[in-house]
Amino acid sequence: MTTRYRQGLIAAAVVGSLSLTSAHAQDKTPGYNHKIPDKIMTPDSVETRIGTLKFDDGVPTVETTQKVYDNLDFLRGIEVFLNFIPAASVEATRLSGTERGATKSNQAVIYDDLLDSSTLMLTANTDTVYLFGFLDLEADGPTVVEIPAGSGPGTVDDAFFRFVTDVGPPGPDRAKGGKYLIVPDWFKGELPKDKKDGGEYFIARSPSKVNLLILRGFLKDGKPDASSKLFREGVKIYSLSKATNPPAMEFINSSKVAFNTIHANNFEFYEELDHVLQNEPLEFIDPELRGLAGSIGIVKGKKFAPDERMKKILTDAVAIGNATARAINFRNRDPRSPFYPNSQWRTGFIANDYRWLGGDEMAGRDQDARTNFFYMATVNTPAMAARIPGRGSQYALSVADTSGNPFDGAKSYRVNIPANVPAQDFWSMVVYDPQTRSELQTPQPYPSKNNKRDKLIANADGSVDLYFGPKAPAGKEVNWTQTVPGKGWFAILRLYGPLDPWFDKTWRPGEIELMK
Repeated sequence: MTTRYRQGLIAAAVVGSLSLTSAHAQDKTPGYNHKIPDKIMTPDSVETRIGTLKFDDGVPTVETTQKVYDNLDFLRGIEVFLNFIPAASVEATRLSGTERGATKSNQAVIYDDLLDSSTLMLTANTDTVYLFGFLDLEADGPTVVEIPAGSGPGTVDDAFFRFVTDVGPPGPDRAKGGKYLIVPDWFKGELPKDKKDGGEYFIARSPSKVNLLILRGFLKDGKPDASSKLFREGVKIYSLSKATNPPAMEFINSSKVAFNTIHANNFEFYEELDHVLQNEPLEFIDPELRGLAGSIGIVKGKKFAPDERMKKILTDAVAIGNATARAINFRNRDPRSPFYPNSQWRTGFIANDYRWLGGDEMAGRDQDARTNFFYMATVNTPAMAARIPGRGSQYALSVADTSGNPFDGAKSYRVNIPANVPAQDFWSMVVYDPQTRSELQTPQPYPSKNNKRDKLIANADGSVDLYFGPKAPAGKEVNWTQTVPGKGWFAILRLYGPLDPWFDKTWRPGEIELMK
């Protein structure tokens, strides 16, 4: 190799090295020794839905910091509203019982003459005798609930509307009646044997102090008298410690009484929730939910006292949360919501899972499905979601006509209910107010039709046409439910004792159609 050739190679290597160094220098992010991926960097100015966010080398400015904290508190306020609707709903129901005089477990609210539109209650029916019992497991410890034979379906739910046990036809007594023992999770004492082990009681456990018993009694010959008598004579609630000498039951008739059982949709919602969390054991909800409530200042053992800034944010948050719940209810976007293809009938139990776990649990808690149910309804039981022919109850609701328009109280509508409705006990159609999600208040105190109570006019093929509007169609008054101009409405079809054609969808109701 000649000297000149070696010098040429060296020169080329030097030039190449200088080129690589120059290229490497050009790839470096300013202020760094190397190229930093853009995706981990934060620009000095970012446009977002809450405005322009500004940073000084990644550190938010004072103004941006305040803006994002306000937004965080706002988001947390919305999430608290949506996630805690079940707890606030139980609390509102409990408070309504207290207002009516039911302050002890042996005092129950009963609707001897059915539940008419005077009472504000989420999608209650006009077709069964309701009984509400309020259990206090802190005061009474393990509590006995005696259910008479022949009762309609009933349920015990905890203070978050989580399922504890069914009673009556869907419960383990299978309508034969029996004694149930509701035991608080924290109770460590001795208990009697469970029924399945040869004992006297059907035993169920609950994590909360407050528990709600809801019973429904069927009409006989279209009248509530028999179920009212059955409940008044056969339902008993008392502490196990007083089993040898239980206190006498007191029944408070609340038919035709105007009072409210529904949680607030304004700032008072957070105050209702605070009372629940102060009253219930710490373990009543998991740390994740406790942390969510705590992020807006609702903490067990501490006073809920938001300052003016936080109160203003939460007032906005509950307004947006309420609007969100209403969108989920009345304009649901979940493809699992419709009961049938191209239909306005839809289910309240999306995915047919009372735990809101989507059936297979793969996607975790379906929060929108839970909101969809509890913003409009109460009572959580597998019997409403499970396929149990001849027992329990099933529901379909319609909030819009065949064109997808909300129902207008000034217009007239018709729906055809085909013959042979697959309901062993009865079927009914009840009309509700979208504002209160309670029975629509009109000159008709019971805004509904029931095949066992009403002498409905049937068509030649056995089907029944039901009518809705401000005026009754001539000759069809008995099939007509009145609506109010200037107000909307929606309807729920109920089947008690649903049979196989309902579950396999070989029978289906007609759509509610606008009459021209």
